[in-house]
Amino acid sequence: MRRVAYRLFRSTSTFQYRLGRQLTPAGKFALAALVAAAVIGFDTNRTVGYQVFTLLAALLSVSTAWSGGFRVRLDVRRVLPRFVTAGEPAAYPVVIRNGTARPQRGLVLLEDLADPRPAVDEFLHAREPGEERRNWFDRTVGYPRWAWLVARKRGAAIAPRPLPALRPGDAGEVVIELLPLRRGRLAFTAVTIARPDPLGLVNGLVRVPLPGSLVVLPKRYAMPDLALPGARKYQRGGIALISSVGDSEEFASLRDYRPGDPLRRIHWRSVARVGRPVVREYQGEFFVRHALVLDTFAGRPESHVFEEAVSVAASVACSIQTQDSLLDLLFVGPETYSFTAGRGLGHTDRLLEVLAGVGPCLDKPFRTLHHAVLERYASLSGCVAVLLAWDQPRRDFVRHLRALGVPTRAFVVSEPAALEAGAGHEVHRLEVGRIAEGLAHL
Repeated sequence: MRRVAYRLFRSTSTFQYRLGRQLTPAGKFALAALVAAAVIGFDTNRTVGYQVFTLLAALLSVSTAWSGGFRVRLDVRRVLPRFVTAGEPAAYPVVIRNGTARPQRGLVLLEDLADPRPAVDEFLHAREPGEERRNWFDRTVGYPRWAWLVARKRGAAIAPRPLPALRPGDAGEVVIELLPLRRGRLAFTAVTIARPDPLGLVNGLVRVPLPGSLVVLPKRYAMPDLALPGARKYQRGGIALISSVGDSEEFASLRDYRPGDPLRRIHWRSVARVGRPVVREYQGEFFVRHALVLDTFAGRPESHVFEEAVSVAASVACSIQTQDSLLDLLFVGPETYSFTAGRGLGHTDRLLEVLAGVGPCLDKPFRTLHHAVLERYASLSGCVAVLLAWDQPRRDFVRHLRALGVPTRAFVVSEPAALEAGAGHEVHRLEVGRIAEGLAHL
Protein backbone atom coordinates (compact mmCIF):
# COMPACT_ATOMS: atom_id res chain seq x y z
CA MET A 1 0.00 0.00 0.00
CA ARG A 2 2.84 2.38 0.83
CA ARG A 3 4.47 1.73 -2.54
CA VAL A 4 1.22 2.62 -4.28
CA ALA A 5 0.95 5.74 -2.12
CA TYR A 6 4.55 6.65 -3.03
CA ARG A 7 3.80 6.49 -6.76
CA LEU A 8 0.66 8.56 -6.24
CA PHE A 9 2.52 11.20 -4.21
CA ARG A 10 5.32 11.37 -6.77
CA SER A 11 2.95 11.77 -9.73
CA THR A 12 0.85 14.34 -7.89
CA SER A 13 3.89 16.39 -6.89
CA THR A 14 5.10 16.40 -10.50
CA PHE A 15 1.73 17.69 -11.67
CA GLN A 16 1.61 20.35 -8.94
CA TYR A 17 5.16 21.52 -9.71
CA ARG A 18 4.51 21.89 -13.44
CA LEU A 19 1.13 23.51 -12.95
CA GLY A 20 2.57 25.94 -10.40
CA ARG A 21 5.16 27.10 -12.93
CA GLN A 22 2.83 27.11 -15.91
CA LEU A 23 0.18 29.35 -14.34
CA THR A 24 0.70 32.93 -13.23
CA PRO A 25 -0.96 34.09 -9.98
CA ALA A 26 -3.85 35.40 -12.07
CA GLY A 27 -4.01 32.08 -13.90
CA LYS A 28 -4.19 30.16 -10.61
CA PHE A 29 -7.09 32.37 -9.53
CA ALA A 30 -8.82 31.79 -12.85
CA LEU A 31 -8.39 28.03 -12.51
CA ALA A 32 -9.83 28.07 -8.99
CA ALA A 33 -12.77 30.14 -10.23
CA LEU A 34 -13.22 27.70 -13.11
CA VAL A 35 -13.52 24.76 -10.72
CA ALA A 36 -15.95 26.69 -8.50
CA ALA A 37 -18.06 27.68 -11.52
CA ALA A 38 -18.15 24.05 -12.66
CA VAL A 39 -19.57 23.01 -9.29
CA ILE A 40 -22.03 25.88 -8.99
CA GLY A 41 -23.17 25.85 -12.60
CA PHE A 42 -23.79 22.14 -12.84
CA ASP A 43 -27.55 22.78 -12.91
CA THR A 44 -27.90 25.11 -15.88
CA ASN A 45 -31.63 25.64 -15.23
CA ARG A 46 -31.12 27.29 -11.84
CA THR A 47 -27.79 29.16 -12.11
CA VAL A 48 -25.77 31.01 -14.72
CA GLY A 49 -22.48 29.69 -13.32
CA TYR A 50 -21.97 27.68 -16.50
CA GLN A 51 -21.52 30.97 -18.38
CA VAL A 52 -18.63 31.92 -16.08
CA PHE A 53 -17.22 28.43 -16.55
CA THR A 54 -17.41 28.77 -20.34
CA LEU A 55 -15.74 32.19 -20.31
CA LEU A 56 -12.88 31.10 -18.03
CA ALA A 57 -12.36 27.88 -19.97
CA ALA A 58 -12.09 29.87 -23.20
CA LEU A 59 -9.62 32.34 -21.69
CA LEU A 60 -7.41 29.61 -20.27
CA SER A 61 -7.53 27.68 -23.55
CA VAL A 62 -6.47 30.72 -25.58
CA SER A 63 -3.69 31.54 -23.10
CA THR A 64 -2.43 27.95 -23.14
CA ALA A 65 -2.35 27.86 -26.93
CA TRP A 66 -0.56 31.23 -27.06
CA SER A 67 2.09 30.24 -24.53
CA GLY A 68 2.76 26.98 -26.37
CA GLY A 69 4.36 28.95 -29.19
CA PHE A 70 6.92 30.67 -26.93
CA ARG A 71 10.45 30.15 -28.22
CA VAL A 72 13.55 32.04 -27.22
CA ARG A 73 17.30 31.52 -27.49
CA LEU A 74 19.24 32.91 -24.56
CA ASP A 75 22.79 32.38 -23.38
CA VAL A 76 22.78 32.16 -19.59
CA ARG A 77 25.80 32.18 -17.28
CA ARG A 78 25.48 31.72 -13.54
CA VAL A 79 28.28 32.92 -11.23
CA LEU A 80 27.94 30.95 -8.01
CA PRO A 81 29.87 31.63 -4.81
CA ARG A 82 32.01 28.84 -3.44
CA PHE A 83 30.35 28.83 -0.01
CA VAL A 84 27.13 30.03 1.55
CA THR A 85 25.81 29.40 5.06
CA ALA A 86 22.62 27.58 5.98
CA GLY A 87 19.89 29.97 7.09
CA GLU A 88 21.71 33.11 5.93
CA PRO A 89 20.51 34.95 2.77
CA ALA A 90 22.99 35.07 -0.08
CA ALA A 91 23.02 36.40 -3.64
CA TYR A 92 24.78 35.67 -6.91
CA PRO A 93 24.70 37.23 -10.40
CA VAL A 94 23.28 35.67 -13.54
CA VAL A 95 24.24 37.06 -16.96
CA ILE A 96 21.75 36.64 -19.81
CA ARG A 97 22.41 37.43 -23.48
CA ASN A 98 19.64 37.67 -26.06
CA GLY A 99 20.58 35.42 -28.96
CA THR A 100 17.49 36.20 -31.05
CA ALA A 101 16.79 38.91 -33.63
CA ARG A 102 13.89 40.28 -31.57
CA PRO A 103 13.84 42.30 -28.36
CA GLN A 104 12.75 40.27 -25.36
CA ARG A 105 10.57 41.84 -22.67
CA GLY A 106 8.60 40.56 -19.71
CA LEU A 107 10.79 37.51 -19.11
CA VAL A 108 11.12 35.89 -15.69
CA LEU A 109 13.99 33.64 -14.60
CA LEU A 110 13.25 30.54 -12.51
CA GLU A 111 16.01 28.39 -11.01
CA ASP A 112 15.78 24.59 -11.29
CA LEU A 113 17.30 22.77 -8.32
CA ALA A 114 17.89 19.05 -7.92
CA ASP A 115 14.75 17.00 -7.34
CA PRO A 116 14.00 17.00 -3.57
CA ARG A 117 11.62 14.05 -3.70
CA PRO A 118 12.80 11.01 -1.71
CA ALA A 119 13.57 7.62 -3.20
CA VAL A 120 11.11 4.83 -2.55
CA ASP A 121 13.35 3.06 0.01
CA GLU A 122 13.86 6.30 1.90
CA PHE A 123 10.11 6.90 1.99
CA LEU A 124 9.41 3.39 3.22
CA HIS A 125 12.00 3.31 6.00
CA ALA A 126 12.20 6.92 7.21
CA ARG A 127 10.40 7.96 10.37
CA GLU A 128 9.02 11.45 10.75
CA PRO A 129 9.65 12.95 14.21
CA GLY A 130 6.45 12.49 16.21
CA GLU A 131 4.97 10.08 13.66
CA GLU A 132 3.87 7.73 16.44
CA ARG A 133 1.43 10.41 17.62
CA ARG A 134 -0.38 10.67 14.29
CA ASN A 135 -3.63 8.87 13.53
CA TRP A 136 -3.75 5.45 11.90
CA PHE A 137 -4.54 6.74 8.42
CA ASP A 138 -1.60 9.19 8.32
CA ARG A 139 0.79 6.53 9.61
CA THR A 140 -0.41 3.97 7.09
CA VAL A 141 -0.61 6.15 3.98
CA GLY A 142 2.35 8.32 4.92
CA TYR A 143 1.58 11.68 3.35
CA PRO A 144 2.89 13.70 6.36
CA ARG A 145 6.10 11.68 6.10
CA TRP A 146 6.29 12.47 2.37
CA ALA A 147 5.82 16.19 2.98
CA TRP A 148 8.41 16.14 5.76
CA LEU A 149 11.00 14.35 3.59
CA VAL A 150 10.47 16.75 0.68
CA ALA A 151 10.86 19.76 2.98
CA ARG A 152 13.98 18.25 4.58
CA LYS A 153 15.62 17.57 1.21
CA ARG A 154 14.75 20.94 -0.33
CA GLY A 155 18.08 22.72 -0.45
CA ALA A 156 17.13 26.37 -0.89
CA ALA A 157 14.36 28.87 -1.53
CA ILE A 158 14.83 31.03 -4.65
CA ALA A 159 12.18 33.52 -5.71
CA PRO A 160 11.42 34.14 -9.43
CA ARG A 161 13.45 37.06 -10.81
CA PRO A 162 12.12 39.37 -13.56
CA LEU A 163 14.65 40.05 -16.31
CA PRO A 164 15.36 43.45 -17.84
CA ALA A 165 14.36 44.15 -21.42
CA LEU A 166 16.98 42.73 -23.79
CA ARG A 167 17.59 44.09 -27.26
CA PRO A 168 18.88 41.71 -29.96
CA GLY A 169 22.44 40.63 -29.09
CA ASP A 170 22.49 42.56 -25.82
CA ALA A 171 23.34 41.08 -22.43
CA GLY A 172 21.91 41.93 -19.03
CA GLU A 173 22.69 40.95 -15.46
CA VAL A 174 20.35 40.20 -12.58
CA VAL A 175 21.09 39.34 -8.98
CA ILE A 176 19.36 36.21 -7.68
CA GLU A 177 18.54 36.05 -3.98
CA LEU A 178 19.11 32.68 -2.37
CA LEU A 179 18.11 31.36 1.06
CA PRO A 180 19.92 28.08 1.83
CA LEU A 181 17.74 25.83 3.96
CA ARG A 182 20.17 23.08 4.95
CA ARG A 183 23.87 22.30 4.92
CA GLY A 184 25.45 20.17 2.21
CA ARG A 185 25.84 20.38 -1.53
CA LEU A 186 23.26 22.47 -3.34
CA ALA A 187 22.90 21.29 -6.93
CA PHE A 188 21.48 23.36 -9.79
CA THR A 189 20.27 21.60 -12.93
CA ALA A 190 18.95 24.34 -15.23
CA VAL A 191 17.24 27.70 -15.47
CA THR A 192 13.73 28.14 -16.83
CA ILE A 193 12.75 31.30 -18.71
CA ALA A 194 9.06 32.14 -18.35
CA ARG A 195 6.96 34.70 -20.24
CA PRO A 196 3.24 35.23 -19.55
CA ASP A 197 0.79 35.38 -22.43
CA PRO A 198 -0.93 38.72 -23.26
CA LEU A 199 -3.81 37.84 -20.92
CA GLY A 200 -1.38 37.21 -18.08
CA LEU A 201 -2.78 33.77 -17.23
CA VAL A 202 -0.34 31.13 -18.55
CA ASN A 203 3.44 31.20 -18.78
CA GLY A 204 5.36 30.02 -21.79
CA LEU A 205 8.42 28.12 -20.52
CA VAL A 206 11.83 27.47 -22.04
CA ARG A 207 14.31 25.35 -20.11
CA VAL A 208 18.03 26.08 -20.48
CA PRO A 209 20.28 23.29 -19.07
CA LEU A 210 22.83 24.89 -16.76
CA PRO A 211 24.30 22.51 -14.15
CA GLY A 212 26.19 23.91 -11.19
CA SER A 213 26.67 23.47 -7.48
CA LEU A 214 27.88 25.17 -4.33
CA VAL A 215 28.55 24.11 -0.76
CA VAL A 216 26.23 25.21 2.02
CA LEU A 217 28.21 25.44 5.25
CA PRO A 218 26.63 24.50 8.58
CA LYS A 219 24.80 27.12 10.58
CA ARG A 220 27.10 28.75 13.13
CA TYR A 221 26.40 30.43 16.44
CA ALA A 222 28.17 33.41 17.93
CA MET A 223 30.41 32.42 20.82
CA PRO A 224 33.49 33.85 22.53
CA ASP A 225 36.93 32.72 21.42
CA LEU A 226 37.53 29.36 23.01
CA ALA A 227 40.70 29.42 25.11
CA LEU A 228 41.71 25.80 25.46
CA PRO A 229 44.06 24.62 28.19
CA GLY A 230 47.08 22.45 27.57
CA ALA A 231 50.81 22.82 26.98
CA ARG A 232 52.82 22.30 23.84
CA LYS A 233 53.41 18.66 22.96
CA TYR A 234 56.16 16.95 21.05
CA GLN A 235 55.07 16.22 17.48
CA ARG A 236 57.04 13.39 16.00
CA GLY A 237 58.28 14.49 12.60
CA GLY A 238 57.25 18.11 13.11
CA ILE A 239 55.01 20.08 10.80
CA ALA A 240 56.35 18.33 7.70
CA LEU A 241 54.98 14.98 8.87
CA ILE A 242 51.44 16.34 8.97
CA SER A 243 51.40 17.47 5.36
CA SER A 244 53.31 14.63 3.70
CA VAL A 245 53.54 10.89 3.56
CA GLY A 246 56.47 9.19 5.28
CA ASP A 247 58.66 10.01 8.26
CA SER A 248 60.00 13.44 7.24
CA GLU A 249 61.24 15.66 10.09
CA GLU A 250 62.67 19.12 10.64
CA PHE A 251 66.39 19.41 9.74
CA ALA A 252 68.59 20.32 12.75
CA SER A 253 72.28 19.77 11.88
CA LEU A 254 74.93 17.47 10.41
CA ARG A 255 76.87 14.96 12.50
CA ASP A 256 79.17 11.96 12.09
CA TYR A 257 77.67 8.65 11.15
CA ARG A 258 76.75 6.24 13.96
CA PRO A 259 76.10 2.53 13.55
CA GLY A 260 72.43 2.01 12.92
CA ASP A 261 71.74 5.36 11.21
CA PRO A 262 69.58 4.97 8.06
CA LEU A 263 71.60 5.17 4.87
CA ARG A 264 69.04 7.55 3.34
CA ARG A 265 70.15 10.20 5.86
CA ILE A 266 73.75 10.26 4.62
CA HIS A 267 74.69 13.72 3.33
CA TRP A 268 76.80 12.81 0.32
CA ARG A 269 78.15 16.27 -0.38
CA SER A 270 79.64 16.43 3.11
CA VAL A 271 81.03 12.90 2.73
CA ALA A 272 82.86 14.00 -0.43
CA ARG A 273 84.18 17.10 1.32
CA VAL A 274 85.42 15.62 4.64
CA GLY A 275 86.08 12.05 3.56
CA ARG A 276 84.02 10.30 6.26
CA PRO A 277 80.33 9.40 6.63
CA VAL A 278 78.16 12.34 7.67
CA VAL A 279 74.41 12.16 8.23
CA ARG A 280 71.61 14.66 8.60
CA GLU A 281 70.18 15.00 12.08
CA TYR A 282 66.51 15.83 12.46
CA GLN A 283 64.39 16.91 15.35
CA GLY A 284 60.70 17.01 16.08
CA GLU A 285 58.85 20.15 17.05
CA PHE A 286 56.83 21.18 20.06
CA PHE A 287 53.61 23.05 19.44
CA VAL A 288 49.99 23.18 20.51
CA ARG A 289 47.61 20.73 18.90
CA HIS A 290 43.94 20.33 19.80
CA ALA A 291 41.32 17.84 18.71
CA LEU A 292 37.72 18.70 17.84
CA VAL A 293 35.80 15.45 18.25
CA LEU A 294 32.31 15.20 16.72
CA ASP A 295 29.98 12.47 17.92
CA THR A 296 28.24 11.12 14.80
CA PHE A 297 26.53 8.18 16.49
CA ALA A 298 22.96 9.42 16.20
CA GLY A 299 20.06 7.11 16.87
CA ARG A 300 18.45 7.83 13.50
CA PRO A 301 19.58 9.51 10.26
CA GLU A 302 17.00 12.32 10.47
CA SER A 303 17.98 13.40 13.98
CA HIS A 304 17.75 17.19 14.36
CA VAL A 305 19.91 16.88 17.49
CA PHE A 306 22.73 15.69 15.24
CA GLU A 307 22.25 18.71 12.95
CA GLU A 308 22.58 21.02 15.94
CA ALA A 309 25.70 19.15 17.04
CA VAL A 310 27.27 19.79 13.63
CA SER A 311 26.46 23.49 14.00
CA VAL A 312 28.07 23.51 17.45
CA ALA A 313 31.20 21.84 16.05
CA ALA A 314 31.35 24.43 13.26
CA SER A 315 30.98 27.24 15.81
CA VAL A 316 33.77 25.80 17.94
CA ALA A 317 36.06 25.42 14.91
CA CYS A 318 35.60 29.11 14.11
CA SER A 319 36.27 30.18 17.70
CA ILE A 320 39.66 28.45 18.04
CA GLN A 321 42.63 30.51 16.91
CA THR A 322 44.79 28.31 14.65
CA GLN A 323 47.52 30.74 13.63
CA ASP A 324 50.01 29.18 16.06
CA SER A 325 48.37 25.80 16.70
CA LEU A 326 46.83 22.85 14.95
CA LEU A 327 43.23 21.72 15.11
CA ASP A 328 42.30 18.14 14.19
CA LEU A 329 38.67 17.42 13.32
CA LEU A 330 37.90 13.78 14.18
CA PHE A 331 34.69 11.88 13.47
CA VAL A 332 33.52 8.47 12.31
CA GLY A 333 31.57 7.81 9.14
CA PRO A 334 32.05 4.82 6.83
CA GLU A 335 35.59 5.00 8.28
CA THR A 336 37.46 7.15 10.78
CA TYR A 337 38.30 10.60 9.41
CA SER A 338 40.82 13.19 10.57
CA PHE A 339 41.26 16.64 9.01
CA THR A 340 43.82 19.18 10.18
CA ALA A 341 43.86 22.99 9.97
CA GLY A 342 46.25 25.61 11.28
CA ARG A 343 49.87 26.73 10.90
CA GLY A 344 49.66 26.95 7.13
CA LEU A 345 48.32 23.41 6.64
CA GLY A 346 44.75 24.53 5.96
CA HIS A 347 42.18 27.11 6.89
CA THR A 348 39.12 26.76 9.05
CA ASP A 349 37.02 27.00 5.87
CA ARG A 350 38.29 23.55 4.98
CA LEU A 351 36.95 22.12 8.24
CA LEU A 352 33.60 23.83 7.66
CA GLU A 353 33.44 22.34 4.18
CA VAL A 354 34.03 18.89 5.66
CA LEU A 355 31.34 19.47 8.29
CA ALA A 356 28.91 20.48 5.53
CA GLY A 357 28.96 16.92 4.25
CA VAL A 358 29.26 14.85 7.42
CA GLY A 359 26.46 12.38 8.10
CA PRO A 360 25.44 10.24 11.06
CA CYS A 361 27.07 6.86 11.67
CA LEU A 362 24.47 4.16 12.25
CA ASP A 363 26.44 0.92 11.98
CA LYS A 364 29.34 1.35 14.44
CA PRO A 365 29.55 1.67 18.23
CA PHE A 366 30.82 4.77 20.02
CA ARG A 367 34.00 2.98 21.10
CA THR A 368 35.24 3.30 17.49
CA LEU A 369 35.62 7.04 18.05
CA HIS A 370 36.98 6.44 21.56
CA HIS A 371 39.83 4.29 20.24
CA ALA A 372 40.58 6.66 17.35
CA VAL A 373 41.12 9.58 19.73
CA LEU A 374 43.19 7.54 22.18
CA GLU A 375 45.59 6.62 19.38
CA ARG A 376 46.44 10.32 19.08
CA TYR A 377 46.31 11.39 22.72
CA ALA A 378 50.11 11.63 23.18
CA SER A 379 50.31 14.51 20.70
CA LEU A 380 47.20 16.38 21.90
CA SER A 381 47.41 19.50 24.03
CA GLY A 382 43.65 19.49 24.60
CA CYS A 383 40.36 18.22 23.26
CA VAL A 384 36.87 19.59 22.60
CA ALA A 385 34.18 16.93 22.29
CA VAL A 386 30.70 17.61 20.89
CA LEU A 387 28.52 14.75 22.08
CA LEU A 388 24.94 13.66 21.43
CA ALA A 389 24.30 12.14 24.85
CA TRP A 390 25.88 11.67 28.27
CA ASP A 391 25.59 7.91 28.64
CA GLN A 392 28.17 5.56 30.06
CA PRO A 393 30.35 5.11 26.90
CA ARG A 394 30.63 8.88 26.42
CA ARG A 395 31.21 9.46 30.11
CA ASP A 396 34.04 6.90 30.05
CA PHE A 397 35.53 8.57 26.98
CA VAL A 398 35.76 12.00 28.58
CA ARG A 399 37.06 10.66 31.90
CA HIS A 400 39.63 8.48 30.14
CA LEU A 401 41.08 11.46 28.26
CA ARG A 402 41.25 13.53 31.43
CA ALA A 403 42.91 10.66 33.29
CA LEU A 404 45.59 10.58 30.59
CA GLY A 405 46.30 14.27 31.18
CA VAL A 406 44.48 15.65 28.13
CA PRO A 407 42.37 18.68 29.17
CA THR A 408 38.94 18.05 27.70
CA ARG A 409 35.89 20.29 27.32
CA ALA A 410 32.73 18.40 26.48
CA PHE A 411 29.53 19.84 25.00
CA VAL A 412 26.43 17.66 25.14
CA VAL A 413 23.69 18.62 22.67
CA SER A 414 20.33 17.24 23.74
CA GLU A 415 16.62 17.78 23.81
CA PRO A 416 15.34 19.83 26.76
CA ALA A 417 15.50 17.77 29.95
CA ALA A 418 17.11 14.84 28.09
CA LEU A 419 20.51 15.05 29.78
CA GLU A 420 20.99 12.39 32.41
CA ALA A 421 21.29 13.48 35.99
CA GLY A 422 24.74 13.58 37.52
CA ALA A 423 26.55 15.44 34.74
CA GLY A 424 27.59 18.16 37.18
CA HIS A 425 30.43 20.32 35.92
CA GLU A 426 31.88 17.63 33.68
CA VAL A 427 30.11 18.90 30.55
CA HIS A 428 28.49 21.98 29.06
CA ARG A 429 24.85 21.22 28.38
CA LEU A 430 23.33 22.73 25.22
CA GLU A 431 19.60 22.34 24.72
CA VAL A 432 18.09 22.22 21.24
CA GLY A 433 16.27 25.49 20.73
CA ARG A 434 18.63 27.36 23.09
CA ILE A 435 22.01 26.57 21.52
CA ALA A 436 22.87 30.22 20.83
CA GLU A 437 22.11 31.19 24.40
CA GLY A 438 24.19 28.33 25.79
CA LEU A 439 27.25 29.14 23.66
CA ALA A 440 27.04 32.88 24.29
CA HIS A 441 27.37 32.36 28.05
CA LEU A 442 30.46 30.18 28.03
